[in-house]
Amino acid sequence: MMTTELYVVRHGKTMFNALQRAQGWCDTPLTSKGSEDIHYLGLGLREMHFVEAVSSDSGRAIETMRLIMGENLQLPKPPYAIDNRIREWCWGSLEGGYDTEMWGVLPRVLNFKTSEQMWETDITFKDIAEAVYEADTAHWAETFDVLCSRVFSGFEDIAHRVEKNGGGRAIVVSHGFTIAFLLNLIDAKQPVRVDLQNGSVTRLTYEEGKFTIQEIGSTEFIEKGREISKDILA
Repeated sequence: MMTTELYVVRHGKTMFNALQRAQGWCDTPLTSKGSEDIHYLGLGLREMHFVEAVSSDSGRAIETMRLIMGENLQLPKPPYAIDNRIREWCWGSLEGGYDTEMWGVLPRVLNFKTSEQMWETDITFKDIAEAVYEADTAHWAETFDVLCSRVFSGFEDIAHRVEKNGGGRAIVVSHGFTIAFLLNLIDAKQPVRVDLQNGSVTRLTYEEGKFTIQEIGSTEFIEKGREISKDILA
């Protein structure tokens, strides 16, 4: 049996990413630069053989997967599925507001004077989830327990399915905070992070019901694809 490995990609840069607005369950399309970088990512991954492709149900994730698979040389293409469990956190009534507004509200809910003061502490995903839930006047946000169950089961079901079918690589397109949260669910030492770049690849292996983190937020495939593109155009 081959090793079971997930290549977990953060979607390409979107309009709201560029405008620095909170984007969880709300959705905006990829920018031209976002599409370009994912095109390079696809080129960098084009010789990889994937046994399965899965994205969240957000349009930005679906478009990212379409661009990646459009460059892949594998024939036939791997089966593709959409799973809403691997979508981004819902920011509730904070959705669509500027990031500075959201990260201004949440520290106050947690009794910090500033966001800088909050980030200087060992803030946890549970703290943030509970703050979002409390601040959400629309009552759309999920509880921490619901988030744990949704996110982990979504990724584990993909890995378990691949393992059951003999192993191999699956490519999965998800979202920045969700990927960071998954890393923390796998390894509690992994910090709250908001630094995973659009188009970055986080590699996980899965064996006998356990994930192991192999690499976090690599952009090497984008850089590889950029060089391939230069050679093609030369």
